[in-house]
Amino acid sequence: MQFYSYVVLLIVLSLCVRANAAGPSPTNAEFLQRDQWVGEHLARPAEKTPFSFVYAGERSDAVLGQWTFRQSVRKLDSTRTQTTQTYSDPKTGLQVKCVAVTYSDFPTVEWTLFFKNTGKTDTPVLSDILALDTKLVRGANGEFVLHRIKGDFNSAGSYQPLEETLVPGSSKKIAPVGGRPTNGEFPYFNLSEPGRGTIIVVSWTGQWSAQFTRDSGSGLHITAGQELTHFRLHPGEEARSPMMVMQFYQGDVTRAQNVWRRWMLAHNTPRPGGKPVRPFLDTTICGMFPGLRSSEKDAEQFGDRYFAEGFKPDYWNTDAGWYPCDPKIGWGEVGTWEPDPERYPKGLRELSDYLHAHGVKSMVWFEPERVRPGTWLAENRPEWVRVGKRDGLLKLDDPECRKWITDRIDSLLTSEAIDLYRQDFNMDPLSYWRDGEPDDRQGITENHHVTGYFAFWDELLRRHPGLLIDTCASGGRRNDLETLRRAIPVLRSDYQFEPSGNQAQTYGLSMWLPWYGSGNYQDTTYVHHSCLSPIYGMAADIRKPDVDYGMIRRVMGEWRGIADIFLGDFYPLTPWTLDNKEWIGFQFDKPETGRGFVQVFRRPENPQDSILVKLHGLDLGTTYHLQDLSSDWKADYTGRKLMEQGLRITIQERPGDALIVYGKRE
Repeated sequence: MQFYSYVVLLIVLSLCVRANAAGPSPTNAEFLQRDQWVGEHLARPAEKTPFSFVYAGERSDAVLGQWTFRQSVRKLDSTRTQTTQTYSDPKTGLQVKCVAVTYSDFPTVEWTLFFKNTGKTDTPVLSDILALDTKLVRGANGEFVLHRIKGDFNSAGSYQPLEETLVPGSSKKIAPVGGRPTNGEFPYFNLSEPGRGTIIVVSWTGQWSAQFTRDSGSGLHITAGQELTHFRLHPGEEARSPMMVMQFYQGDVTRAQNVWRRWMLAHNTPRPGGKPVRPFLDTTICGMFPGLRSSEKDAEQFGDRYFAEGFKPDYWNTDAGWYPCDPKIGWGEVGTWEPDPERYPKGLRELSDYLHAHGVKSMVWFEPERVRPGTWLAENRPEWVRVGKRDGLLKLDDPECRKWITDRIDSLLTSEAIDLYRQDFNMDPLSYWRDGEPDDRQGITENHHVTGYFAFWDELLRRHPGLLIDTCASGGRRNDLETLRRAIPVLRSDYQFEPSGNQAQTYGLSMWLPWYGSGNYQDTTYVHHSCLSPIYGMAADIRKPDVDYGMIRRVMGEWRGIADIFLGDFYPLTPWTLDNKEWIGFQFDKPETGRGFVQVFRRPENPQDSILVKLHGLDLGTTYHLQDLSSDWKADYTGRKLMEQGLRITIQERPGDALIVYGKRE
């Protein structure tokens, strides 16, 4: 009864919150849909647990009923309630905790499993741990459709939207490449059926897998977890599962994705110093322009010219290569974490002080998990490195090693006055985790590395409450949900310089993530507009005599005028495509402010000079003023006309674009 009283409380609180919400807010039916599922799967007695595992050769559903059970419930804050269910095996001392969190302002539930050996000897083998093992039953009409996007693979096709009908008898298994969670695949899924659906997310900073299996009737069996688990736990040892998230909805897929975006912003965005992150503009020079290596002298020369020309970013990125590294090998010679004494004779602090004096924050690139031969870590602490043919993997699962790297990065953040810590990860760790593991310890190295990775970041954030972290990993290959609760992706992909691919990446990724960054270092407005994002990178090679600083100032001003709208709702206006003969377009709308913008691109081979698009999310009876920042076009339209009849956009140039901002008429 205690659990159900909390369900009633959640419904009441959610109604209060929704009464004042704008935009696509959750409905009562969605909360009831969530609460019914929670009541069946996460309430006592747990006859239908949403997870499973095999222990000593027996399935969990056959043994949990024989174990000691206890449950506790507590309020985490005004919108989150945590329920902890603990199962204890009296014979072997294995303790299994399912920690679930329900939200009163969104129809969302999440849970994570924790396993601990409380006995005095090794446990029997614990295997096939599925953080999600459940079945959905479709309605009488229609079929399950799986909506998702590809992960990043440094390509124009990164984040391509995919849609697949799951017909009876079909099965679909999805897993990333090489152990980084968004490398090639993306662990965020939307299962729709006519009139309703469920968003399911697997959060694991390692090698996850998910499988969707349709039976011959109306059921869909869904499983997900760490891909390989087959290990004993030593006395006192702990392991955990991926975090699972389910968000329930009624209505169409686009509305569901916007409710998801709002949940992401409300509950999953870092708040350094207790303040929400705001969109920002950044710049860098190292690696962008030929003949430059990271140095304090070059950085200040570029900065002097930028500031004189009125180009003032919010952050300055000291990119890879500021540490000792052989120019013949380049920036990838990582493992000596100190400023190069020749190029930064006074460390990075002098550059940070210079930037701070101009009102610009310091961002610095690191890659602590990868270790190259011949560097300080490889030479002085080889026992902390899992060695491969070229690169080694730092043992974040080793407490002594993790303490050292935490202290080292902490000391640099302090001494060099670094405001934003960029952590890259340019290797696939899976083979390092699995090679050499005994048959009865398979998957445990990965498990402990993942928990060590989070412990490392959590300690940095504890020591530096105002710190912002970037989750770069060869671009966007490590953007699982728990990582995004601690960091933001300053760079969504290393594929940055071609406009059609960047337009398509904004289209696909915006369905799931309100926060991401991109960059452009070319001198055309069309390319700049193709890359605009909540975090935007710009740079100019001051050594060239023909840099168009006027264009840079103009684009910078345009971005600042719309940056906050990227955090609103997202609506596709055309199909997703990479075809240069086609249009692509989308809309960002912030109903709380009555503002939004539309981007439409006429690609270089497109023979049509106009397109009709229907807008979304507007007030039917309100008049909106529209202005195209790519031309001198202006007009007033009612929300009804824009949504029902549509807006005809004409672009004469090929390639060309329209960046149409709109707001409510007073």
